Amino acid sequence: MSDPIREILEHNKTLAVVGLSSKFMRASHGVSEYMQQHGYRIIPVNPKEESVLGEKCYASLDEVPEPFDGVVIFRRPEFVPDIVEAAICKGAKVVWMQEGVVHERAAERARAAGLTVVMDRCILKEHAKRFVTERL
Repeated sequence: MSDPIREILEHNKTLAVVGLSSKFMRASHGVSEYMQQHGYRIIPVNPKEESVLGEKCYASLDEVPEPFDGVVIFRRPEFVPDIVEAAICKGAKVVWMQEGVVHERAAERARAAGLTVVMDRCILKEHAKRFVTERL
């Protein structure tokens, strides 16, 4: 039986995290730290930060100089369309909108451009469900 989320997590190891905060109490920080500890390269994107989790932070996706596989979005839905456009321009393969982040039109636009879209799901929870329990 096919599991598209497992496939995403297995094949997309470099993640640009939009809205990543250096405040350790924020979900974006905890989720990104978890993903980093599980072998993912995290590229922080937040104009208010200089570095997060030991990585240089970029003000926008457009400023990220290296390729990335996926874009994880920790921003309110009204910001999603611009983030999706930038993800398309930068050649991302996946747009992942975290829990509570839903924007149907932006998701349709991403899919039309060939990107895989996950919406309103936590990447940490989905990873833990598929990979961490296997080791117990």
